[in-house]
Amino acid sequence: MHFRATRSLGILFGAALLAFGPAASAQQKFINILTGGQSGVYYPLGVALGQVYTKALPDTKSSVQATKASVENLNLIQAGRGEIAFTLGDALSDAWKGDEEAGFKTPLKGLRTVAGIYPNYIQIVASAESGIKTLADLKGKRISVGAPRSGTELNARVILKAAGLTYKDFAKVEYLPFGESVELIKNRQLDVTLQSAGLGVASIRDLATSIKINVVSVPVEIASKITDPAYLPASIPANTYTGQTEAVPTVVIRNFLVTNEAVPADTVYAMTKALFTNLDQMAAAHSAAKSITAADAPKNMPVPLHAGAERYYREAGLLK
Repeated sequence: MHFRATRSLGILFGAALLAFGPAASAQQKFINILTGGQSGVYYPLGVALGQVYTKALPDTKSSVQATKASVENLNLIQAGRGEIAFTLGDALSDAWKGDEEAGFKTPLKGLRTVAGIYPNYIQIVASAESGIKTLADLKGKRISVGAPRSGTELNARVILKAAGLTYKDFAKVEYLPFGESVELIKNRQLDVTLQSAGLGVASIRDLATSIKINVVSVPVEIASKITDPAYLPASIPANTYTGQTEAVPTVVIRNFLVTNEAVPADTVYAMTKALFTNLDQMAAAHSAAKSITAADAPKNMPVPLHAGAERYYREAGLLK
């Protein structure tokens, strides 16, 4: 982990610091923020978070890493290759339990939560010319379900199973990030994409302004077949995307920020406090962040809170 490496370097350079006296710079800490694809929501929020940390935390340098999102992020955090990461709640639960089918060979017991943030909406969007208007219409079509074993792809499996569908029911299944999926739909090489993201995700906004789209509903009778409590019925508000004139039923899954138990408590406390004192900057980066609140952040955690985050919530009066 970066913090461990930094402490080791501090020992090696101790004599040099003494030799240079006041001119030597203070020990610098590094925070690597693990996000997702650049056309999703995690990435712009991660960039904003990095800017917040650089400004709010003295002697800290932040970096933002684009990844395949939830599953990769959780495995990287467990391995000490990042200090904070975005993830979907169902993937986080799977990681804690060690669900090999979901991409976790063993339970990732080094994970700790920092905050519950905004909900991901399951957004199934088809080109209008494909004729897809319902989940039943997906049979025989060409679909992208997100990067392999990403949080989105895990969500796709759950939604399709509830609708009585498997990947074998499609003419083609692509495992692509949001932006690439949209480009293939524009080029008539795909019919539909399933994207698990905050409302107003850039990739779907781009698609909706380029071609006519249909936003496919996940009706309540389908949502009720999903047994995982992380999935809740919701609605994509009318006019979220160009041409989407009515609200569309779907389901949501909560997102979390996570870290490793080995990251120092003082650092996680400072990261947590900086996040909640700069929510306006996060919301300016993406509208999904408008639903992040400190009051809800420590609730219904699938994994234990990091001690540093817990300290912040107790000081703020949000935990007893």
